[in-house]
Formats: sequence, C-alpha cells, structure tokens
Amino acid sequence: MRNITHFISGKSVAGTSGRFSDVFNPNTGEVQAHVALASEDEVNAAVQAAAKAFPAWAALNPQRRARVMFNFKALVEQHMDELAEMLSLEHGKVLADARGDVQRGLEVIEFACGIPHLQKGEFTEGAGPGIDVFSMRQPLGVVAGITPFNFPAMIPMWMFGVAIACGNTFILKPSERDPSLPVRLAELFLEAGGPEGVLNVVHGDKVAVDAILDHPEIKAVSFVGSSDIAHYVYQRGAAAGKRVQAMGGAKNHGIVLPDADLDQVVRDLVGAAYGSAGERCMALPVVVPVGAKTADGLLERLIPEVQKLKVGTSTDPEAQYGPVVTAAHRERIKSYIQMGVDEGAELLMDGRDFQLQGYEKGFFIGPSLFDHVKPSMKSYQEEIFGPVLQMVRAETLDEAIELPSRHQYGNGVALFTRNGNAAREFAQRVNVGMVGINVPIPVPVAYHTFGGWKRSAFGDTNQHGMEGVRFYTKIKTVTQRWPVGDVGDQSFVIPTMR
Repeated sequence: MRNITHFISGKSVAGTSGRFSDVFNPNTGEVQAHVALASEDEVNAAVQAAAKAFPAWAALNPQRRARVMFNFKALVEQHMDELAEMLSLEHGKVLADARGDVQRGLEVIEFACGIPHLQKGEFTEGAGPGIDVFSMRQPLGVVAGITPFNFPAMIPMWMFGVAIACGNTFILKPSERDPSLPVRLAELFLEAGGPEGVLNVVHGDKVAVDAILDHPEIKAVSFVGSSDIAHYVYQRGAAAGKRVQAMGGAKNHGIVLPDADLDQVVRDLVGAAYGSAGERCMALPVVVPVGAKTADGLLERLIPEVQKLKVGTSTDPEAQYGPVVTAAHRERIKSYIQMGVDEGAELLMDGRDFQLQGYEKGFFIGPSLFDHVKPSMKSYQEEIFGPVLQMVRAETLDEAIELPSRHQYGNGVALFTRNGNAAREFAQRVNVGMVGINVPIPVPVAYHTFGGWKRSAFGDTNQHGMEGVRFYTKIKTVTQRWPVGDVGDQSFVIPTMR
C-alpha cells in the first residue's frame, strides 16, 4: 500500500503520529493509499522549517523570487499530463477538468511572476520642508493555507503562489482525500529553485487545522471549504491574532430572462451544473427561469441534453463527468435528493440508482433534475455539492433577483439575457460577490480577485489578484528628513498643509 508523506524542508517526512487516513480511487471504490495525519508536533516542525527559511527568502530581491516562479510555471506545464492523471485518480474528475484545475492555478502563478511590480510601494516627495514619505510592502513571515478536495491544484496555487512571491514562507494543509498532487507541486517548486523550507506540505485533519490556527509563528491563514468550517477557522484564527481569509459554501443561481438564447443557456447549464460532478463552489446548481413560457421552453431543451450526459471513469476521454470523491459524499448527495422529494419538489430525473458497468463499487451518481423547487425548502437553502440541478420559477426579474440576494450564500450568480439594460441593473442590484452576464461560471481571471459575500466568505480580503498581495504583505510607511547644515539649529515640526 502506497503511503503519502509530509513534505517538510525539502524532504519527504513519514508521519510519526500513528494516525492515517484512507485515500480512495473513486472509480473503483478501492483504497489506493494511506496518508499520514499530522500531530501538533509535526505541524510545529513544518512551521520551524518555514521560520528558518523566511529571513533569506524575504531578503531575496523580488526579481529573483519571480524567476523561481517562472521556473515553477514551466515545470508544471512540462508535467501537466502527469499532474492531471494524479489528480483525476484521487479526486474523480475527468482528465479535461483535471487539466483545467492545474491550468487555472498556473494563471495565478503567472500573475505572481509580476511581483517586482505588484509589490512596489508609494512615494511622496516634499510632504513637508525637506521631508519625503514613502511606503513599502513587506512579507508577513510564515503563513498557511488550508485547502479543499475539489480543486487540489488550483486553490493551493491561488494561495502559495502569491504568498511565496511576496517573500513569505508557506505551510500547506491540503485535503486528506486527494493529497498526492499538492506534494508533487512542492517537489516541483524545489526543483524550480525554491529553497528548502519555503513551501511545506503537512497532511492532517482537525488536529492539524487547530495547530495551524493556534501556532504563534503563523501570521496569516487562508482557507477554502464549507461555510461552517470557514466560520470556525475565521473565529479561531482571528482570536489568535492572525489575518484570516476563509471562503465557504455556495448556492449559485442562473437567472434566465425570456429574451435569452435558450439553446446557449442549455449548453452552459449542463456544463456548469453537472461538470466535475457538481463538486465546485462555482457550480450552477439553481436555474431561475423568468416566466412560465421561459421555464417550459428551457425544460423542453434541457431534459434531452441532461439525458445524453455520459458519466464514466475519470480517465475515459468521452466521459463528461466522473465519480464523486467518496462513498460518504455520494450518500450525502442522495440524501439531499430524497429531501427534495419529501419537501414536494418535482423530481424529473433521478440519478441515485446509476451504476457504471464494471465499476459497480465506484462512487458514481447520475444527473438529477428538480422542477418547482421553493425557497422555503431546505434542499434549496443548503449546498448539495453534487450533480443535481434545481429549477426555481420566478414571474419577474425583481423576484428572480431576490432569490440569490436573500440566500445565505453569496458566492456567484449568472444572468442570461440579450438586454443590456437588464444586465446592468442586475449586476448593480444583486447581493452576490461574483456576477456573470451570459457567463455561467463567473470565476474571475487571476489578476482580478475571487471572493463571495455573506456566508460564502469570512474576512475582509479576497483571494489572489492585488487583494492577495495585500493579504500576504504589511505596509510600512517611512517619513524621512535629511537635515542641512547645523543640526543643532534645526527643530522638527510636524508637517502640515500650511
């Protein structure tokens, strides 16, 4: 049985806690590896390694740090097929999705390669008589990231790419469900010229998470996961005096106006609702057609396309989505489908009994589709995180806008229309952090920032982009004067505008 170890100070480190977690192959349902779960002492060892590496890495000029990031980007591109297959066999997403996972992370690495420009401060000449004022952005020190199973490449690179480029050293605690790829990324960073101890990977469960949140040497924590855990991470980390950004769950809506191109909407919906088996925080699990005619026309086109979806193994090039990550998660999705039935929603397609021939023990679930879902239903109010699409009908645009605006989550939302004025009004009014106009999955590009509202995000700073640079740096402002002549004859007066 393969054992997945920690990666500390540039070396593979076997777990000493005596605790392990199973890593499954979602296609077969079989255990393919064991991953070590760190103790508090093992987390501390990684922190000490990062603390030791920090002074030299922070002192390295930004251009040299950028060169390491350029080398890392090139190595990840060279190993793309290997990384995608590794990701696919532990997560279950098909290879095309796995490559996309890696590529979207690489886009943040590309952004981080511009750190010599991004980390520049400000300068004011002559703020007072002979006085200049300037600011500089300096790294925080040792920082940490706690990442989810659904994007084991992209989200770690969102975090450590910007953090390390800014001069910090990093502790990554990835999901124990698919931990191999984060370790491989750390190995490639070392190969790219990253010093030992700058990027460390420690596997674990709540013990490791709490050790990270409580450790006095860790100055900032970035988290992506469920909302309840995000809230916990934010509260505990902030109570320990850390900067915390904690991204939580989602229930993204796609609102369809009567003038929308329904054929295009269907193509977008199928990919956004069912792609990656719905295991995306930016999936589109709720569609809101405005008007009965729009709803009926949409269903007429949508049902045949959903019926044609091919569910297969993650390595099947013809599969449109693969298994979900664990048997427990599959059962959770099934329970939400039953909940929707019990609440009175109309189940038009039921994927609970789906089995893939030859892979009957795999964690597969077919696509499900509900109509006449009501906002009062718990199955609507909570995140399902599976291949389930719910239709909530609305009579007007105002009614449709209220649905995502009042929902507990505020991650993403999409509007499908040809009406520019309606789109402009929608974007201004909707109470959601990321908006797509005829874009079903509105994940911003790397040089903008990612972040939701309400219970989708805790903290004041978004992921990547300039928000990421601000999160991983602190501002130091210097006011300086160089006296001329006899210092004893000069008194200092606080500079004013007069």
